[in-house]
Amino acid sequence: MNAGATIGVFGGSGFYAFLEATVTIDVDTPYGKPSAPPVVGDVQGSQVVFIPRHGVGHELPPHRIPYLANVWAMKELGVQRILGPNACGSLQPHVKRGDFVVCDQLVDRTRNRAATFYNGPDTMHISFADPYCPTMRAVTIAKGHELGISMHDSGTVVVIEGPRFSTRAESAWFTAAGWEVINMTQYPEAALARELEICYANISLITDYDIGFEGEPPVTNEEVLRVFAENNSKLRDLLFAVIPLLPAERDCPCATALKGARSEA
Repeated sequence: MNAGATIGVFGGSGFYAFLEATVTIDVDTPYGKPSAPPVVGDVQGSQVVFIPRHGVGHELPPHRIPYLANVWAMKELGVQRILGPNACGSLQPHVKRGDFVVCDQLVDRTRNRAATFYNGPDTMHISFADPYCPTMRAVTIAKGHELGISMHDSGTVVVIEGPRFSTRAESAWFTAAGWEVINMTQYPEAALARELEICYANISLITDYDIGFEGEPPVTNEEVLRVFAENNSKLRDLLFAVIPLLPAERDCPCATALKGARSEA
């Protein structure tokens, strides 16, 4: 099934709708149904697929999101590039609430998630040294600065299992490591995209300060949703500006991620 779309967007907490004048497509995958039926709409001449990763009513907590089905559905519909915005916490005082971070690195601290399409006998070992598409990152960063968004051009996101937030000891550990962003959904989403040779870029919208800095209280879910809602229009404007600028041709490592990755008997 091909929807004529080459670009996909996953919506995170507080971002359950994105496109207007959409067509809903019922998709089944070898891994079950995606979080919600994908919708397809037009963004300045580009056909875009949108799936809210938590479902349309946030009924799926981070550890129960059908990541394999979501990414497979994107591939099945013809998607070659995915933008993955999400609500994130800050681990460093210079990364402020309301800032955007276009991450370039990822640390996986999850435990109980299916994280690969290759469980044997067909075995692949992809390179994941640089987990995010350099082409998509460059376009997003340039456009974000042009729009006047408070944006960090790089950062490391540590992905925790959830659905609980961090203890003070855990958060102090992550901060001491120098990581900037904390989140619950970037893994395995980014890795699964790479396994299907789909380009993937993250846009982290900072909604909180995790366990808090001086003068700031620890994160609450209410605060996350409030700050995300306040910045939803900025995120939508950025996505609408970036999507038409993404080149049709792909010369990045993502497009050939499976070359040489197969383990032969």
